[in-house]
Order: sequence, then C-alpha cells, then structure tokens
Amino acid sequence: MTLTQLSYIIAVDKYRHFATAAEKSYVTQPTLSMQIHKLEDELGVTIFDRSKSPVIPTEIGEKIIAQAKIILNESKQISDIANFKEDELQGKFKVGIIPTIAPYLVPLFIRSFIKKYPNVDLIFEELITSEVLEKLGNDQLDAGIIATPTEKSFIYTEDLYVEPFVGYLSHSHPLIEKEKLTIEDLDLANIWLLSEGHCFRDQTVQLCKEIKDHKEPSVDFKSGNLETLKRLVEQNFGMTLLPWTAISEHKDSCSNAIIKEFETPVPSRKVRLIYGRKHLKKTIIQAFKESICNSIPSELKEGNERVLIE
Repeated sequence: MTLTQLSYIIAVDKYRHFATAAEKSYVTQPTLSMQIHKLEDELGVTIFDRSKSPVIPTEIGEKIIAQAKIILNESKQISDIANFKEDELQGKFKVGIIPTIAPYLVPLFIRSFIKKYPNVDLIFEELITSEVLEKLGNDQLDAGIIATPTEKSFIYTEDLYVEPFVGYLSHSHPLIEKEKLTIEDLDLANIWLLSEGHCFRDQTVQLCKEIKDHKEPSVDFKSGNLETLKRLVEQNFGMTLLPWTAISEHKDSCSNAIIKEFETPVPSRKVRLIYGRKHLKKTIIQAFKESICNSIPSELKEGNERVLIE
C-alpha cells in the first residue's frame, strides 16, 4: 500500500465520484481506479460500494478511510521535521484567514514579518470560518485567523485583539444626526449584510436580534465582500456595519459616507489565532503572533468598555 493510494480513497470519499476525485488529484480516472482496486485486492476488502450513485464507502471502507487520513496527516510531519531547526525559522506556513479580516490586517504586518523571517514562506488563503476549521482539522493549514470562538477539541486558540464595530452611513441616512450610535438604533431592514456563512453577518444579526418590528428591506443584495457593501453606502443607499480596521486608514478623510462610532459599551469582535499541531511549527506560530500584535494600532489594544458579540 502507498500514500498515493490512501490519498486517492480519501479523494473519492470527499467527492463521492471517481471522475471528480481523479480530476482533483491531477490523474486520469483509469489510473485512480486501478490504484484503488490494487489497494482493495491487497487488503482483501471492498472500500467503496460502486453500485450506489453517488458512490459511498462500505462499512469497513469508512474505517480504512478514517485511518488513511491519520496516516497522511502524520506523514506530512516528516517534511516538517526535516526542515525544522531550533535556531532558524524556515519552511512553508499556511494560514487560513476570513475575508472580513484579511484585507485590513495582513498589510499591517506582512512586510515586517518577511523582513525578519525571510526563510518562512507565508501562504494565505481567504476562507469563511467553517472552511478554516475544516482545513485545519485536515492538516491542510498550519494556522487560522478567525473572529468567533471555537470548541473544537483539536484546536488551540490565542487572542490577538478586540475590534470595535462602527456604523458606515449614507449621507441621507436619518442616523447621521446622532453623535454616536446605540444598539437600539440598528434595524436589519436598513443594514447591508454579508451573505450567509460569514461570521460578521451572524454577529450583525445577533446584534440586532432584540429589535422588534423589522421591516422587509426594499433591496436585497448578497455579497461576500465588505468593500462592495461600502460602495453601496457611498452611493447613498442605507448603512452597513464594519470592523474598525476596515475604515481606520480613511476615517478622517472619508467624504462619500459617514462613519459613526458606538456609545459604550461598544459592540466588538475578538480576533483569534488558531492552530492544531502543538509542536515543530509552534515557533513560527509564536513569531507570527508577535508580528501581528506588534503591528496593530493602539486602539485595538484597548479592550475597555467593549461588549463581545460572538
């Protein structure tokens, strides 16, 4: 049996289709099918029930696939061991980061990190929270940056900073007369929201959940990008909520919209660094965290009089 064969059965289990699994594994379907047959012959069992559509693993196949995932994850650590040196940080470091953090946080620290640790190859992937957790669990990422708590037993969490929410209002919005916003001011019918799956959307909805008598919005626009929602507001449509880092660079020069802070206690989110393995790359993880914490503005280091929306 080979690691390649194990990767093929994991791919078929994931996609439940031999042709798709072959495509995602960058091999032809006959090659993938032949290798899986060879593995089944060697083990004397049938791993997949090919009479079903989509294809499903047999009862014994499920156990073999579960063990194959463990073996492949452990095998990946061999290259980590080979690359690891106590006195030098080096190697690939793969980070999953949610879209409402990535464009605002990464530019703050990436230059200083690369300069200090030139032998570390940073690889970022923008993903929603559930995808970060899934890939971390499958050992496809070394770390993640998210803004919600996780109760996964295999994940370690370290806090980075607490980030306030701010209102982003069109010039015609009735709330621009207020010096500061309150939670009671918010109405879901008049707030542009991110599409389903984004934790910032869930936090906004949670913030508004106590408000009664919501009206149906006259325009429904689903977006996975905060910058798109900002552009809508700047065209004199409604309002949206933003994390503080999304406006920090332009808060004193924004003319197309009005930025409103909240009265205390200020609704906020906690940004977290998460990771799975607690060895080898722990030194890179700590250097990564240190670079972030050293680069963030002082406003994010002050968590007083804030209420976490989780």
